[in-house]
Amino acid sequence: MAYKSLQQCISDLEKKGELLKITKETNPDLEMPSIHLEEFAKAGKAILFEKVKGSKFRAVSNLFGTLERSKFIFRDSLEKVKQLIELKTNPISAFKNPFKAIFTALHGIYSIPQKVRFPRSFKEIQIEDIPQIKCWKEDGGAFITLPQVYSEDVENPGVMNSNLGMYRIQLSGNDYEQNKEVGMHYQIHRGIGVHQKKANEKGEPLKVSVFVGGPPAHTFAAVMPLPEGMSEISFAGILGKRRFRYAKKEGFNISVDADFVICGELHPNELKPEGPFGDHLGYYSLRHDFPVMRVKKVYAKENAIWPFTVVGRPPQEDSQFGALIHEISGKAIEKEIPGLKTVNAVDAAGVHPLLLAVGSERYTPYNPIRKPQELLTIANHILGTGQMSLAKYVFICDEEYSPNVNNEREFFTHFLERVNWQRDLHFQTKTTIDTLDYSGDGLNEGSKLVIAAAGEIKRILSEKVDDISLSDDFTNPKLISKGNLVIEGKGEIMELISSLEKQNLDGIGLVTLVDDSTFTSKNFSNWLWVTFTRSNPANDIYGLNSEYRNKHFSCTVPIIDARIKPHHAPVLER
Repeated sequence: MAYKSLQQCISDLEKKGELLKITKETNPDLEMPSIHLEEFAKAGKAILFEKVKGSKFRAVSNLFGTLERSKFIFRDSLEKVKQLIELKTNPISAFKNPFKAIFTALHGIYSIPQKVRFPRSFKEIQIEDIPQIKCWKEDGGAFITLPQVYSEDVENPGVMNSNLGMYRIQLSGNDYEQNKEVGMHYQIHRGIGVHQKKANEKGEPLKVSVFVGGPPAHTFAAVMPLPEGMSEISFAGILGKRRFRYAKKEGFNISVDADFVICGELHPNELKPEGPFGDHLGYYSLRHDFPVMRVKKVYAKENAIWPFTVVGRPPQEDSQFGALIHEISGKAIEKEIPGLKTVNAVDAAGVHPLLLAVGSERYTPYNPIRKPQELLTIANHILGTGQMSLAKYVFICDEEYSPNVNNEREFFTHFLERVNWQRDLHFQTKTTIDTLDYSGDGLNEGSKLVIAAAGEIKRILSEKVDDISLSDDFTNPKLISKGNLVIEGKGEIMELISSLEKQNLDGIGLVTLVDDSTFTSKNFSNWLWVTFTRSNPANDIYGLNSEYRNKHFSCTVPIIDARIKPHHAPVLER
């Protein structure tokens, strides 16, 4: 459906019975987010809040709350978008079916932005007029959670050289001057950072426009990781089957189909504390200095609707973004990296902390002893590609026995049967990790670990916990899956290692030390979340019978210390 506006999409969802209307006045401070979380948890409907306390504007959430609803919203363009991405990543496919390729390419007309006049329907408002959504009780203020942040390269300006990204905006709180300043939080490896660096070097402010609302394709385009050279603005037009319409006013680019537009400037070296904010890893990201945007103008269209979401421990609505991205992009990433067969950025672990991958192993086909070689090349390529470069853990194995990366429990069983812990641990220390990940040494600082396994089964994994003798500081050993042991305790880890080294752990492939093994073993998602969001590989991985050879760490069984540390961010709690 080629929606011209957010309202048109909402009306369409209402006809389909996919809209819940809240007619009573609701408070944007925690109450509206709480309603959203409850509706999302039951795979419910999109929610229209018709009376928002403190604002004349309506608000909508959970638009993308299920994959089925997202596919319905983009039902008329989804297949064509898939085909266009296929053409972009695999041009040779056009020769196999030229008529289909030509038909698909014709849809590219929507990729060309259309310049129009500034709409008379836009009225100037203040930041304080916007619904002030505060999602979690310790949040530093109200935030925009579905912004489309537009910037241009000062050395090569123009709409086709722009970046449209989803970077959170803090509207109130902290030291921001009400109506005149907002916080701009963007993580490393983001296009706007490149633009701001160039502007800083020229000593110029970077002009930024924040679009909120408009056709759903615009919101989704801001989060879509696109193939190199494909513009988010163009993608929004193709996905929405409607050219991206924009106007220029006072030097700022304005999306004329947006419901709200905030125009402002980022000046060199102007920073203010931003946060805390309850984030998608399931913890608060804390107060840190980030760019502050000087607000110049704020516009809203008549009958504008404010879209928002709530992020927190996965799964949440943004998890459905990931599902739709996978639906659209297909094998684009795999085609970009030679030898990569499939990869899973594990949502339950917060996406960036953990990647599971399968690749080919072709380097020495004449050698009957299978060991990781090409897999290491592939893993290094993964860690040099886009947002996957933020991963902390990459578990990669060969395709020989068809491991299933999308069934995490099954994958780890396959992996633990085959990994050689004396050979297969490969660390990168003192490097960058996700801005939102507090397991490392500091903001954006931590380590990475590639674990590559190949060949036949090397151990038979235990299916039950045999008698394990532990000291008083450690207790409650449980198997989360075959050979995957969790132990809780507050003692020194070297004490645990000393006691375990004296016992027979032949069927154990991995040990995780946690604060609460009952919670961690309740389901596999809990283990994934606890283990990979609360550990920094170089700091928190130990091992039984460990040793270093030529600076290579090896052991017989590794132990991941996934207990909460003093420097970790607080867990989100409602």
